[in-house]
Amino acid sequence: MNRKSVRKLLATGRARPIVWVMITELGHFALILAFLIAIVQAVVPLIGAHKHWYGWMAVAEPAAKMQFLFTAFAFAALTYAFVTSDFSLRLVWLNSHSAKPMLYKISGVWGNHEGSMLLWVLILTLFGASAAWFGDNLPPTLRARVLAIQSAVAVAFFAFILFTSNPFLRLAVPPFDGQDLNPLLQDPGLAFHPPFLYLGYVGLSMAFSFAVAALLEGRVDAAWARWVRPWTLAAWVFLTIGIGLGSWWAYYELGWGGFWFWDPVENASFMPWLLAAALLHSAIVVEKRESLKSWTILLAILAFGFSLIGTFIVRSGLLTSVHAFANDPERGVFILMILAFFTGGALILFAMRASAMEAKGVFSVVSRESALVSNNILLAVSCFVVFVGTLWPMFAEMFFDRKLSVGPPFFNMAFTPFMIVLGLILPIGSTLAWKRGKIGQAAYQMRYVFGLALALALLVWVMQTGRSLMGPIGLFLGAWMVFGAALDLWMRAQLKWNRLLRLPRADWGKSVAHGGLGVTMFGIAGLLAWQVEDIRVAKIDEPFTVGQFELELKGVDRVEGPNYLSTMGNVVLRRDGVELAVLNPEKRNYPVAQMPTTEAAIDYRFLRDVYVVIGDPQQGGGWTLRTYIKPLANWIWAGTLLMALGGFLSLSDRRFRVAAGARRRRQAQVPAE
Repeated sequence: MNRKSVRKLLATGRARPIVWVMITELGHFALILAFLIAIVQAVVPLIGAHKHWYGWMAVAEPAAKMQFLFTAFAFAALTYAFVTSDFSLRLVWLNSHSAKPMLYKISGVWGNHEGSMLLWVLILTLFGASAAWFGDNLPPTLRARVLAIQSAVAVAFFAFILFTSNPFLRLAVPPFDGQDLNPLLQDPGLAFHPPFLYLGYVGLSMAFSFAVAALLEGRVDAAWARWVRPWTLAAWVFLTIGIGLGSWWAYYELGWGGFWFWDPVENASFMPWLLAAALLHSAIVVEKRESLKSWTILLAILAFGFSLIGTFIVRSGLLTSVHAFANDPERGVFILMILAFFTGGALILFAMRASAMEAKGVFSVVSRESALVSNNILLAVSCFVVFVGTLWPMFAEMFFDRKLSVGPPFFNMAFTPFMIVLGLILPIGSTLAWKRGKIGQAAYQMRYVFGLALALALLVWVMQTGRSLMGPIGLFLGAWMVFGAALDLWMRAQLKWNRLLRLPRADWGKSVAHGGLGVTMFGIAGLLAWQVEDIRVAKIDEPFTVGQFELELKGVDRVEGPNYLSTMGNVVLRRDGVELAVLNPEKRNYPVAQMPTTEAAIDYRFLRDVYVVIGDPQQGGGWTLRTYIKPLANWIWAGTLLMALGGFLSLSDRRFRVAAGARRRRQAQVPAE
């Protein structure tokens, strides 16, 4: 073939330049190089820290950066293959299609087992590189050990990818087109949900690495707590956003009208979130009072351990879920081995070194420390309840040969009381003094907040028609937490408006996050207590009433999308004769994947949503139509965003930067020996 023929072939798009074809091979090689660097980083700095060989410890920083860069190149190579629809790559063929919109071609990179594991390792190495970039304020031995432990975790997952889940496998005969991505995943919410969730999941590995490094050094003090808190807080914030996006997606995409189903995969992300919240609060006690050291280390180990348990649940095929990866059990066994090695090894080390972590600070039963301990106990027990409910069906089948189903009624009854008590404690605990507080004084300060919250709850109790306690209790808890957080800020500003903006951002962050939790609690209680559901056969041009609203199906159209065929309804929503919106619920069919999906139409408003789902045509005429009136639905995700915003505000607190800068200046002033 001469040069002219080659140029014609390239112009028609039937062939790619050899450099483009080689990109995926280069990505595979980069992944192998990152694996080899991770092995070096996991061994050499650890020996150097033990022997106090500073040259060996210095290997950790450049190795962490190179490990991340090689992994990022491998991920970029896989992304390139998806964007260009390179169906000679087996993973692209299984999870993409040439007619798919570009957003979903990109999200298809992590919409499968192999690609999502590569994203997992990318984020793992990103956190390790970040510790190398921003860890100058750490003692050299602690930094070397942290980076070595972080790299040891990376070694395990690199091995898992390369030996069991290689994303760069080629097909001998490339097909003309792909099999498409799961239609349920072709949604903006699911495009961004996994990256945020993984940033939270994997971010907890930094807390784990700090905990194991502290156990190896035999020292946990206030400085260690200051170092571990920002990493844990960042992971908790990303996990909050990821869980919120997943909940929002389930609400509008699955067509069930719910925001949380206590699904095993949902629980897999919720359990680390609970433990990370407990870890954040216990680290405060370590920093302020040098107490709860052993408990804080244990929480750091368990938080990442539950992240690994979540990974096992999603990828082992052991538990079924609407959004789990259906994979062979052999991969699950590999992850189970990783879980047993790191979590089990860390717990053994913890048992050996726990006696060295002597608590220095003492505090009375009535104190902020005691409130934080109560907070930790409630969060930890809540996590245990979710864990038991999630895995009990599997245990029952394995050990008792019984098939059981644990659903929302169990979780709601067993989990909710702990959250109610937590909501009651938080505002009071925030106002108590350190070491020794006065419960009478705190209660006196909160009297107006309590009275206002109680008055709002009683008002709602009188106004509602169903006389359910759930709504008033939810409003009381929400108002109690929101107004309690506001009062805490006001008291910290010494009752002066001009001092509010001068408060540390960490104070603002704490209040905003606590208030966000209160908003979410009220939203959940209000939605569950006051929602209205209507299922009927709706006929064309025949209005019907649901609650205070009138709906009318005006017609049903056949619509062709970029890679799907849709049955779209036209529903007019009115109230008191005034048209509010035209809703277009859909039933989509994806021909390539041969899979239908339901697209709900929602009229979003501040105090309520009107949620409409279209079903199948009926023999006597008309279409099945499900309508829900969902009060305060958006408050659930608004509260989630407020919690994440509070975390970001705390992360931006200048005290972390000032402390780090002061430490670097002190180190620079020490004369060289």
